[in-house]
Amino acid sequence: MKFKIVYDNDKDTIRVRAGKSAFTNEEGYGLSKLLSNKKGIKTVKVSAVNGSIYIKYTCDKLKVFKYLSSIKKSDLFEAEPTTEELSAETNRKYINKIIKKISTRFFVQWFLPAPLNILKTAYDSIPYVVAGLDSLIHLRLDVDLLDATSLVVTMSQGMFGPASSIAFLLGLSEILEDYTIEKTKHSLENSLMLNINQVWIETETGEEVQIPFTDLKEGDKVVVRTGTIIPVDGIIVSGEAEINEATMTGESLAVEKTEGSAVFAGTIVENGSITVEVEALNESTRINQIIDLIENSDKLKAGVQSKAEKLADSIVPWNFAVTGITYLLTGSTIKAIAALTVDYSCAIKLATPISIISAMREASERQIVVKGGRYLEAFAEADTIIFDKTGTLTESSPKVAKCISLGKLSNDELLRQAACLEEHFPHSVATAIVEEADAKNLRHTEELHSEVEYIVAHGIATTLEGKRTVLGSKHFVIEDENVEITPETEEIIQENADKYSVIYFAIDGKLEGIICIYDPPREEAKPVLDELRKLGIQDIIMLTGDSENAAATTAEALGIDHYKSQVLPEDKASIVESIKAEGKNVIMVGDGINDSPALSAANVSVAMKDSSDLAREVADITLLRPNLNDLVTMRLISQQMIDLIHRNYRYILVLNTLFMGMGLTGVITPSLTSIFHNGSTMLIGLDSMTSKNFDQVQNYEALIEE
Repeated sequence: MKFKIVYDNDKDTIRVRAGKSAFTNEEGYGLSKLLSNKKGIKTVKVSAVNGSIYIKYTCDKLKVFKYLSSIKKSDLFEAEPTTEELSAETNRKYINKIIKKISTRFFVQWFLPAPLNILKTAYDSIPYVVAGLDSLIHLRLDVDLLDATSLVVTMSQGMFGPASSIAFLLGLSEILEDYTIEKTKHSLENSLMLNINQVWIETETGEEVQIPFTDLKEGDKVVVRTGTIIPVDGIIVSGEAEINEATMTGESLAVEKTEGSAVFAGTIVENGSITVEVEALNESTRINQIIDLIENSDKLKAGVQSKAEKLADSIVPWNFAVTGITYLLTGSTIKAIAALTVDYSCAIKLATPISIISAMREASERQIVVKGGRYLEAFAEADTIIFDKTGTLTESSPKVAKCISLGKLSNDELLRQAACLEEHFPHSVATAIVEEADAKNLRHTEELHSEVEYIVAHGIATTLEGKRTVLGSKHFVIEDENVEITPETEEIIQENADKYSVIYFAIDGKLEGIICIYDPPREEAKPVLDELRKLGIQDIIMLTGDSENAAATTAEALGIDHYKSQVLPEDKASIVESIKAEGKNVIMVGDGINDSPALSAANVSVAMKDSSDLAREVADITLLRPNLNDLVTMRLISQQMIDLIHRNYRYILVLNTLFMGMGLTGVITPSLTSIFHNGSTMLIGLDSMTSKNFDQVQNYEALIEE
């Protein structure tokens, strides 16, 4: 590839330009991926407009130039944009729209001849007049009718300057609202995107093997178990399962599916195990078709934005009333128009979505995915926060402290067989057991066991070498499976239960051993909980399926207000519901399959990084960084967003009342009234877009970096 250097800081950043026709937009995304995979390349940003390539690197600069020089036209390939690239593209698109809108306004006002200026104003007013007529026909006294009336009356009086200002501001408001919704839509789309690297398939010999998702092809048979996302569209060829199809239907209740039933990518196996013959992959799946068809919806808006629009509509009758009274008392059309051109509603409708855009931008910059602006509002208003323990308050990757054989198996054999079962399930404890086995080079084959059944919040059951084998909690293994414990064994278990979470392993009704899991609290957990209390969280609760001793130790270490141990999934959800019934607003934070019912029940829910597919699907907010500090960041962002909106309301009320009063008393003309009104609205909007409105977030981040 030929290029010229346009920027080089001699440290870690260069920008080169390859020319306008060097690559297309889609090839640019592919080029970004190609370069990002090179050793020593940290960040790549490309633009197909002029062939610009921005690179941050950690390797030798000459190596970067070598990478670029070695790229041939045949190496380029089309690719889909990453989330960051899509966000940047959206920002560029709307910034260009705003610049074009403002530039056109400036040109028309200062350079276009008066007759053409009048025609341009009339043309720009047509959509708003049509919307106003629709409101009039349907007897709706709303903002559309007020906007149309303002435009028609001002133009009928030959006041094309104020009319042009009104049309301009309305158009700018629409651009910003579209931007708000599109950014929210992209967050929603991102939450629906499949993020799958490996899948299990069944070979022709019946053996299960793990392969990269990219190697999957139509006709393959994919094995999907409890808690796992279905990666493809296909037909169940064996097994049965309860499948959550909320991404397809919006229905939260799981649907029972058996052999011959169709299943779709992006849906979740809540219980059971199935083998699916692949019929469609990637862009051909229904989940991607749904993503393509997601439409702008009021459901994407924050509740505070909908309230702002209702408030704007509620002010309209007062605008008309003041206008009418002014005309009746003074007989002055000019003074009446002055009242009409001061449109509180336009300012409210413009400033509110800008505030939400700014808050979502702040969250996105910190790798926090928010599925809709309304969840920011819910996060700000919450007074209670509930945490799952394992993987949330504690380290996201618990470790195996030790394996203790209580039967014929050696400690290593106990670990090997446990890993053989656990590797099929996306849970932090399962990962810990598998990683410990890998570290000790304890290999196994799939022929060891038959079908593996995952019982949510209890454990795993299968037939291992022809014998009933169970692995899980004490409640499941000892009580449900009726495995006996001798006094000697009980003493050993009790010694470890005070320090660790204990996983029980039994074969044919006999306890073969225990696996002790050590899961220390996150380093930042206690400071985060203390900070959340300062920010208005009144009650901090921990729910866990762990033993009483393990739960009590964590609660005491972190200073948690209330906790419950050995909690089942349905209990978590019912606890959340009972707290909500007390009139409290609840945030639920979790990461596992067993947290999903509670996440669904909360006012607003948060999934941690590396959460299970089901947890991410259900959650309203996902933290993409493995750090609890982002909960404080979210609280600050959401609270400052609400403060910003309320501050804007006060500014709009005071300033526009002042302008209206000056217009009614004849101190200023309707033209000046319109200029002051529109100018103040623009200034409030521009001020709402600045990061200084979220200074508390920046101060907190600076504090934790020290």
